[in-house]
Amino acid sequence: MTNYSLIMENFAKPKTPDTREKPHHCDICGKSFTYRSAVTVHKRTHTGEKPYQCDICDKSFSRSGHLTRHRRTHTGEKPHRCEICGKSVSESSNLIYHKRTHTGEKPYRCDICGKSFSVNSSLINHKPFHTGEKPYRCDICDKSFSRSGHLTRHRRTHTGEKPYHCKICGKSFSSNTHLIYHKRTHTGEKPYRCDICGKSFSRNSTLINHKRIHTGEEPYRCEICGKSYSGNSTLINHKRIHTGEPYHCDICGKSFSGNSKLTNHKRIHTGEKPYQCDICGESFSENSPLTRHLRIHTGEKPYRCNICGESFTFDTQLTIHKCVHTGEKPYHCDICGKSFSRSGDFTKHKYTHTGEKPYRCEICGKSFSRNSNLISHNRIHTGEKLYHCDVCGKCFSQKRHLSTHVSIHTRV
Repeated sequence: MTNYSLIMENFAKPKTPDTREKPHHCDICGKSFTYRSAVTVHKRTHTGEKPYQCDICDKSFSRSGHLTRHRRTHTGEKPHRCEICGKSVSESSNLIYHKRTHTGEKPYRCDICGKSFSVNSSLINHKPFHTGEKPYRCDICDKSFSRSGHLTRHRRTHTGEKPYHCKICGKSFSSNTHLIYHKRTHTGEKPYRCDICGKSFSRNSTLINHKRIHTGEEPYRCEICGKSYSGNSTLINHKRIHTGEPYHCDICGKSFSGNSKLTNHKRIHTGEKPYQCDICGESFSENSPLTRHLRIHTGEKPYRCNICGESFTFDTQLTIHKCVHTGEKPYHCDICGKSFSRSGDFTKHKYTHTGEKPYRCEICGKSFSRNSNLISHNRIHTGEKLYHCDVCGKCFSQKRHLSTHVSIHTRV
């Protein structure tokens, strides 16, 4: 038998139930324990006593073992090592949970829906989905939570506490999971890989949402209008259309369904561009345009057509390209019946019916139906002339003016 098989066999052995006598009782709640020392530790849940204090950050604990584990967050010590893959963890309980990723063991089963979990705390957290119970209540704002960990993190929104620090850049976070995700921006680690297209992600939740692009699954349904979405955050933003809970810009009054959208919008007013390309120095108001811009330098084309093999820099380019193979024109005008393969072309077409001109010049007030027309128009005010005649060197602010001019040189 191989070492791996022996490890798995020993690990999979069922635990013997604890049948020991429990003669020691808590005189406050009546709970019983095998040892008197366990009663002493338990009573601290009632009294709030925390006699063990960290000499580095002054945080206090009710148990010495908790202090020992906490100190490892400062020292980085990880004494418990997996014999299968070599990974080290700071706590023995975490090693037990980790080993289940190898064995696939999920010993904790929900007696309501039958779903199984590898960790008992996951089962405890799962059960409130059935009962709707939220036993953990914030004593500051009265908001309730189904998990104690969620309450702990929520309280930090009141206290401003950010106990998790990045050792690379010094940035602090209110939760350890946020620190773990942040560290991957330094390491570039993307441990979650799509088994359909091979794309990798730094967060498991992002991978789950990504897979719905392939499956078409939209599990989050609005109970008001019935519309479905692939992501919960998208549903939350959508619901604000019904509830009237938008985020308003205090500069221009424009409303948004999400706070992040409002934050990005405000940069139009402030001119802030916090995301900078470290290759050419160009800056962006949002992170996603920077990510797309970097592909211009790297030449990366991660989106590949599974029909002809052609690759593209952006996913939108791939979507549009596929219509070449399928002949699909999914965007239909319900006024004139004309169809389009691109949503952008369809949007521009609709303006020919509505007469809408959403792009307005901030200098003279003139409006346009297309953003490209506004950009061209702005050059009248700035004096910028991008288009040069390679015959005589004359410059023009608009491409059509150059085209008209070139005909002077080409006339017979």
